[in-house]
Formats: sequence, structure tokens, C-alpha cells
Amino acid sequence: MYLTKNPVQQLPTFRLKLPFARESKGSYYTPQPLPGCPRMPPSLQLRQYQRQAIASWFTNNGRGTLKMATGSGKTITALAIACELYQQINLQVLLVVCPYRHLVTQWARECEKFNLQPILAFENLRTWQSQLSTQIYNLRSGSQRFVTVITTNSTLIGDGFQSQLKYFPAKTLIIGDEAHNLGAPKLEESLPRSVGLRLALSATPERYFDDFGTQSLFDYFGPVLQPEFTLRDAIAQGALVHYLYYPVLVELTEAESIAYLKLTKRIGRSLLYRDKENGESGFEDNEDLKPLLMQRARLIGAAENKLTALRDLMVTRRETSHTLFYCSDGSQDAGQRSSLRQLKAVAKILGVDLGYKVSTYTAQTTLQEREILRHQFESGELQGLVAIRCLDEGVDIPAIQTAVILSSSGNPRQFIQRRGRVLRPHPAKERATIFDMIVLPPDLDRETIEVERNLLKKELRRFVEFADLADNAGEARMKLLDLQKRYGLLDI
Repeated sequence: MYLTKNPVQQLPTFRLKLPFARESKGSYYTPQPLPGCPRMPPSLQLRQYQRQAIASWFTNNGRGTLKMATGSGKTITALAIACELYQQINLQVLLVVCPYRHLVTQWARECEKFNLQPILAFENLRTWQSQLSTQIYNLRSGSQRFVTVITTNSTLIGDGFQSQLKYFPAKTLIIGDEAHNLGAPKLEESLPRSVGLRLALSATPERYFDDFGTQSLFDYFGPVLQPEFTLRDAIAQGALVHYLYYPVLVELTEAESIAYLKLTKRIGRSLLYRDKENGESGFEDNEDLKPLLMQRARLIGAAENKLTALRDLMVTRRETSHTLFYCSDGSQDAGQRSSLRQLKAVAKILGVDLGYKVSTYTAQTTLQEREILRHQFESGELQGLVAIRCLDEGVDIPAIQTAVILSSSGNPRQFIQRRGRVLRPHPAKERATIFDMIVLPPDLDRETIEVERNLLKKELRRFVEFADLADNAGEARMKLLDLQKRYGLLDI
């Protein structure tokens, strides 16, 4: 549990009322808004959990973190808050901070539905700095009512953007999208302290192996607000679709097994040393373990036999479309070249060997190319996309019907993001299908089996939870049963 501190700050305070009071009077929607000023789309009907989340944020005096499942409508909820603030206190600036460029353009599309005309502040200073300074000046002089700015994390920390922040008025709302990223020290220090209205959005706000960063995030934005909206909630309420879940169990090669065993022994020795030194143990707060656990995750993620399993799976599914292939973002030697090795191998198996129409989707894919690929994928011209991490957070491609997840990560955020990405509703999608490649640890000796048991416990718990929510829960659980028996984890 993370307790939110309350650092003393000289910030403006606003008398916020509970939202939606005007709805009963029939005046919640502004009939003819000024260009660029927030307005709820007349056709939009907020879901009950979205309304509850908005009410919680106002009750908490304009601070808080919305922990809502991927695909459950965090963006719309946040923009509805901006509309309500505009009605209540004449909000003047909406500042949205995103981790990636493609999320800036995605937010821009949503903002336009709310009558906003956003400045997209990223990449070249010349493309946005003059526009931003002019609009902030117009706002202060009274010739403009509202300014919307959408920027990236990397632009936020730059001198060009920081020099403008001091001119933002008191009536500014900052929204941190995929806000867990903002807990990193350099980013957290760059967040504007003069802005008092703060909203964080994330399905997984807790930072992996970083309790301090998690605490800093909650100190700035405010605590997680009720109701939390889980994957189970999202499926039950129709915000996400039902799904079939098929674990695909993969063995390590002999060379990989030897490397795996060595890593497990080193992890065990590190934990044993910590026990003797401090009288306590644990993975999350042990700095020495992080590089070892990352090596383990890379080894599992790039396991060679996943390619054989992929070929066996897809040779009978050549006619399927709207399929996403998630690849590992690294291997035992974590250079840039090795991080693309599995991606290239997967693209070759699918595109060359099996004649499947695919394209790769990586951090190097330009925004323009991404839009083209998205349209080709949605239309069915492309049967599949082969991706690394850049499709993990926030990318909205609801047409995805099937996912084949080759990479394995110890980070629960990646697990949650990747599976939630596939469950977004789409008119042509009744149900999603997920094939999840799970690496079986090699046979271990008495020295290492307890270490492996502890490492596996959290990972297996996530697989079991996800299996339990699937329409084929019984079948999916049976696949995992042997693994649970082998390590005495039947209680999960």
C-alpha cells in the first residue's frame, strides 16, 4: 500500500462541486460552444463507472489517479473532467502528457470530438513553440478562452517546453497518460508544481521494482481513486470483449537451459546473501537482483523454440486476419541488433515461409507509416502486425481479433497492457483469441527449485487469473496444471 504524502505547496485552490448537477436541468451540454473550448459530444453517454470516477476526482479536490483497465475509456473520462472544469471554474488550459508520439496523435483525435483544437508539442521546437507562446499570450490578454496542449514525456523535460510552463495560468489541468512512466526521477522533477489540478491515468500505476517512484507519482497526482476498474469489471460491463485463452507451453533448448540454471543459482545466492546481511528477503526491493531478473526475462522472451511453436500454430491458420504478434524486446545480449532478432525471424516465418501478409511495427516505424499500417490492418489488407514494445501502451487498434504473445516479461504492466490491447470492442469482433507462449523452466536441482518456485509464483498467478476470466477457463487452467503441480503451486 502506498500512502500519499501532502507536501506543503502554495497552490491555488478551487471550490469544486460534484459534477453532473446540471444534467437534471438540461443544461450540461453547451449548445454552441466557442471554437476550441471543451464541450461534451452530444451523443456521448458516460458509463456508470466513468461517472463514479469523475465524481471521486472532484470529491478529492481535483487530484487523483484513475486505475482503469486498458480499453475502459480513460481518455474519455479525463476529457469529461476537463469539460466539467470548464463549466465550473472556466478552466483555461488542458495539458496532456503522453509517453509516445503516436499517443499524441491518438489524443488529438479524441480531443477534436470534444471541440478542442490541440497544439501537438513534440519533436521540432519550430513546429509548436511559437504557436504555444502565442496562444498562452492570447489567453492572458483575454482574446482567447482556452488552450489545449498535448506533448510527450521527452518534450516535457526539454528546456523549450519548461520555459513555457511558468506562463501557464492557475486554471490549468495536467493529465498524465500512462502515468506510471512519469514516476522516473527526471520526469517527475519536470512536472509543473504550480499546476494544482492533476489527473493520472494508468491501468497499472505502480512502478515495477520502484517503490520510491510509485510514491513520488502518487505524491504529485494524488492517490488511486475509487472505483478501480479491473479487467473482470470491464468484461462484465461490456467495455471489453470476452476472450478465449490458449497457453502454449514451450521448452528451453539445452544451451538455454544451462544459461537459465546458472542465472537461477546466481539469483538464489544473491537472495541468500541478503538474508544473512539484513535478515530479510524479497525481489522488489533488492537492487542487486534487477539485472539478473532482466537477463532471465530476456532469455525467456527470446527462447528459440517459440519460433517452432509459432510455425506449428500458424501453419493451420493461414487464412486468419487481424492478428497481432508480440515479440521479445531483447535477448541474452541486449543490444539493438539482438532486440530485433526475434521480430525478424517471426516476420520471415509468417511472411516468407507461410505466405501470411504481415508487416513489422517498431519504434522506428514513422507516424505516417503507422497510420497506413493501421488502416491496412483494419481493412484486412494486412493479415497481421509483428510488433515489439511500441504497441504496449495506449495504441487503439480495436480491430485486433487474435494475439500471439511470444514475449514473456516479469513486469505485470506488460502482461496487463498486452492482453487488454486485444480485448477492445469492435463491430466486427464478437470475441478475441489469445495464444500465450509460456516457457517451461528446465528440471532444477534441490538448490534452485525453491528459488524458481518463488520467481514463478507471481508470473503463474497472472496466467491463472487471466485463464479464469476466459470463456474456456477450464481448458486453459488444465494447460497450466502440470506447471502448478511441478512447483507445488496448486493453491494459486
